[in-house]
Amino acid sequence: MLFRHLIMWPEARRDVAPARPQWWFLHGCRLWAVLGRRCLSSSRWAVLQMGERVVSQQRRMMHLGAFVHETGQHVAAWRHPDAHTGAGTCFAEMVEVAQLAERGKFDLLFLADSAAVPLAGSADARGRMGKVVKFEPLTVLSALAAVTTHLGLVATATTTYNEPYTLARQFASLDQISGGRAGWNLVTSNNEADALNYSQDAHLAHAERYDRAIEFAEVVNGLWDSWDDDAFIRDKASGVFFDPSKLHVLHHKGKHFQVCGPLNVACSPQGRPVLVQAGASGTGRDVAARLAELVFTAQTTFEQAQAFYADIMARLQQCGRTPDAVKVMPGFYPVVGRTEAEAQDKFAYLQSLIQPSVGLSILAHTIGVHDLETLPLHGPVPAMADTNGPLSRQHLLLEAARRDHLTLWELCLLNAGPRGHAMVVGTPAHVADVMEHWFLHGAADGFNVITGNLP
Repeated sequence: MLFRHLIMWPEARRDVAPARPQWWFLHGCRLWAVLGRRCLSSSRWAVLQMGERVVSQQRRMMHLGAFVHETGQHVAAWRHPDAHTGAGTCFAEMVEVAQLAERGKFDLLFLADSAAVPLAGSADARGRMGKVVKFEPLTVLSALAAVTTHLGLVATATTTYNEPYTLARQFASLDQISGGRAGWNLVTSNNEADALNYSQDAHLAHAERYDRAIEFAEVVNGLWDSWDDDAFIRDKASGVFFDPSKLHVLHHKGKHFQVCGPLNVACSPQGRPVLVQAGASGTGRDVAARLAELVFTAQTTFEQAQAFYADIMARLQQCGRTPDAVKVMPGFYPVVGRTEAEAQDKFAYLQSLIQPSVGLSILAHTIGVHDLETLPLHGPVPAMADTNGPLSRQHLLLEAARRDHLTLWELCLLNAGPRGHAMVVGTPAHVADVMEHWFLHGAADGFNVITGNLP
């Protein structure tokens, strides 16, 4: 089943799932069968019918992504007795997680990425971090395509330190290899250290990164349209391999890029890879409304998520797009137990494994502010100037610190697991109720589920 059809037209899921598929919840060492997958009526949805999109009154299905960090999202995940520790070296661990997500009927596997080993902070803190090496996403997803059948495969790739032709070729190849299951998470890099590995002395400014990103994405989309679906005839008798009239040369000349084209990879089974966008700044939202099909966002509260969702829908209309053109999937960090007490114990245990130097280091990386170790650990979080790094995440976490009167260490603890994403601790029913509330009341079309530790 093509990835785009699973995301945009959920009725197509019937080809790969039982008539009443279970809604499985990926967490810790097991898949939690939370409840029968809740399919809720909606006044707007699109179905695929005879090759055309027809707006119809259909059941609205919640989409789920498995957001996978090496060893798990929590900064101390690798210290958990049951956790994976072979991040970036053990492909079998990646296979286990991908196949677990596919058995759980997840729509997609989502891989984050950065192109630098963090060197800021003390050597002691760096030596205690479990997230320093990782597989290159496109490489590992190409391998995972061979051991999965219908799981969407989304890789993060930056527009700041790539070239459009190379990236278009890589994702088009992944789409072919996987049978139409590839997705590109477009980012501009919020890690300032990336620049030093690409012959740059400093990270590009925020506005310049997004200006480049918009043109980059337009070039990539143009290259993905190089070939019509029926361009290749492959008629051995006549000797005609393809129809030249169905080949389109791009001839792009812009501010940042000059790309002739066409792409030397054929049109994929789903036309082009699904485009995902994860920026939450004003500029990032504009890019999402203009180009994206999935939007991944970090929102700590229902009210924030609801406001973000409404803003994206409004921007879609300004770009001449309809609300069903984009699915918004906030990150969601669950800690699940058979009882409330068990869930709280699981959460407390992971939190107890956080070392102060590591907590400070990961907070500095998340908000792009250095030298946090010079501040009083149990003092209030001071006002901080905007950075050239992860601007939206910085605003989100500092707002939480002001709102809840957190000390610096309490902000470290808050950040150590969810990193600005919504967190719910409780029973499967409680977690499902929270997700359903967001889904029904204009805050989400689904969730990128983030696990504390893997598997």
